[in-house]
Order: sequence, then C-alpha cells, then structure tokens
Amino acid sequence: MDRRVYDRMAEHDSTHWWYRARRDILSDYLTREAALPEQARILEIGCGTGHNLPMLARFGTVDAIEIDPAAREVASLRLGKAVGEAPLPALSGVPKASYDLIAVLDVVEHIEDDVAALRAMRERLAPGGKILITVPAHQWMWSAHDVVNHHHRRYSKATLNAAIEQAGLRPRKLGYFNSLLFPLAAGARLAGRITGRDDSDDTPPPAPVNKLFEAIFRAERHLVGRLPMPPGVSILTLAEPA
Repeated sequence: MDRRVYDRMAEHDSTHWWYRARRDILSDYLTREAALPEQARILEIGCGTGHNLPMLARFGTVDAIEIDPAAREVASLRLGKAVGEAPLPALSGVPKASYDLIAVLDVVEHIEDDVAALRAMRERLAPGGKILITVPAHQWMWSAHDVVNHHHRRYSKATLNAAIEQAGLRPRKLGYFNSLLFPLAAGARLAGRITGRDDSDDTPPPAPVNKLFEAIFRAERHLVGRLPMPPGVSILTLAEPA
C-alpha cells in the first residue's frame, strides 16, 4: 500500500465508522461460528497498524505479521510484543501446524498469487484450525481506492470460492457483508466514475454522519453468518482444510 494509506490508518482506525463497526461484526462472527478452543493460538497476517489485535486477543494468544516498517512499529506497541515481517506467500519462519485461527482481513487481494498465499496459510493451521478471510467485492467497483491500496483484484463470491478450493481449503458460510450501506457505496463509485472525481480519500465523514454509518454497519453483526446477506462491499468466510 502507499505510505499515505498506512498514515491514514494510524490516524483514523480508532474513530472511523468502518474500522469500528467491522471489528464488532467480526468479533460476533467469531464468537458464533469459529468454535475456537480456549486460549487459541491466533495469527493475524497483514495486521497494518494493529487495530484488530485487541479484538482478536479476546479469543486467545495473538501473533501478528506486517511488512510495512512504520505500521509494524505501531502494531508492536499495541500488541505488547514484536510483530513479525514474513511476507506472503512464503511466510518464512512462521511455524507450520501451529495456529487455531489465522486472520487475513482485507489482505488476500494484495497478493498476486492468492492461491499460493492461502496454501501457505493452510500449512500453518493446527488440526481443526480455520482462516478468517475478508476481501473487497465486485470488480466493477474498482476505483482509486484500490489503486493506492495496491490491490490486484476485487472478488466475486465465485472467484474467492475458487481460490480457496484451489488452495486445498473449504469455505464455510461464504457471503457478503457491509450490505446495508452498499447502495450508497456503489452509487458513490459510479458517480465518481461518471464525473471523473474518483479519489482515494477515506478520512472519516463529519461526526454525525460517521456515527450514523457506524450504527448502520454495526447492525449487521446480528445478521452476518446467520442469514444470507444481499450484495455488499465486502465478502467474508471462514475457511478450513478440505
């Protein structure tokens, strides 16, 4: 990702509606769906500034990896120990058959060979382990945001399912989320394309709007994993060895 993306992440990951609501959605989803053992061993790959690490720590002992040096420094402070820097797909030095949960939250789209990356993660799972995956949806929504984040692709449910299966994994409850705000997001992307004002600005909106968007997105925590969601901005699944 561009340096400015990490800088904005560090500045806004505690206040932006998207980060705050997504953490609550994923926490509820893991509680209901993951069936993790007590004090599970957890690895987050591509942890950025570490804003997900306290949430993941509710479920066990967390290790983390981040390749950007400045973001890794911030994440290490949040984790209370050194964050590693092993890049995908090699994951050099990351022990095999070790983790009950691997979290890759908007990461796989950054990797050119996504199947090799998922295969490497599968090899790091302990027996019964799972991979929590989120990715951006709909290639037609490609925008300046994807460019500055160095995405290789956005996914459909079919293309994500295919990559997971090619890596020797089986997806569970693969489906959309961030669906309630999808019409607004899709409209904004299309308007930007038509007017030529497509940009990558992801700073929080004014406080009342930020609070409203957070409440709407957070409401999905009652739905995701329980009901099939209509098209959304993102796709979520738990994958396990086939």
